Amino acid sequence: MKILVGAKQVVDANIKVRVKADNTDVDIEHSKMSLNPFDENAIEEAVKLKEEGFAEDIIALSIGNIKCIDILRIALSRGATRAILVNTGSRLVEPFMVAKIFREIVLREKPDLILLGKQSIDDDSNQVGQMLAGMLDYPQSTFISKLRVVSNNILETTCEVDDGTQTLELRLPAVLTVDLHLNEPRFIKLPQLMLAKKQPVEEILFEELKIEYRKTSRLIKAMDGEFKKQCKFIHSTDELLDILKQKRVI
Repeated sequence: MKILVGAKQVVDANIKVRVKADNTDVDIEHSKMSLNPFDENAIEEAVKLKEEGFAEDIIALSIGNIKCIDILRIALSRGATRAILVNTGSRLVEPFMVAKIFREIVLREKPDLILLGKQSIDDDSNQVGQMLAGMLDYPQSTFISKLRVVSNNILETTCEVDDGTQTLELRLPAVLTVDLHLNEPRFIKLPQLMLAKKQPVEEILFEELKIEYRKTSRLIKAMDGEFKKQCKFIHSTDELLDILKQKRVI
């Protein structure tokens, strides 16, 4: 089995992001960057499948500028066997464009399984996996908290849904997006990091994929969310409706 996993570079979860003084965007220029936590779980699950003898090749894919190589080194140190960077330069790559890039890499590499974090902690879009499955016409399972190999080409997943969990059986190739409950990513030791620095990273320029670049949204204004809100407990729906009418919301 060949597995393709996503490895997105995001601002470290422990860093407090500030808005720029002119409110045009958030200021992350000098922030510490890390591997997206949900992608860590995806990589860990791929490595576990390899250790159990179900997978042979794990390809980590990152999309962004040249700085994303550091994130791919982390993926390699966690157990990925290969790393690919699609260098988009200074372009702002939105979820739909990310899915199209993933599609091109899937058509090139022909993996049996695509494992992605269910979302990234910067924009929280939660769209790429679903879009990619639609583009490829692959079966998909999202928000998975358990994965079991039934046979060489059949997987069983347990998914988090609104009213509990749901068990699905999928035939490979398939797209899975993983939740934090799936596993506990292992601790990386220094020798693993040093060894990862010696491994090659394949770089593909965005232009080589022959994808038309297009932005579908624009940022109007960025505002700091740190402001006090008045909270009030209500005891009935009638009381809620009265408040909404007073505020002229309804």
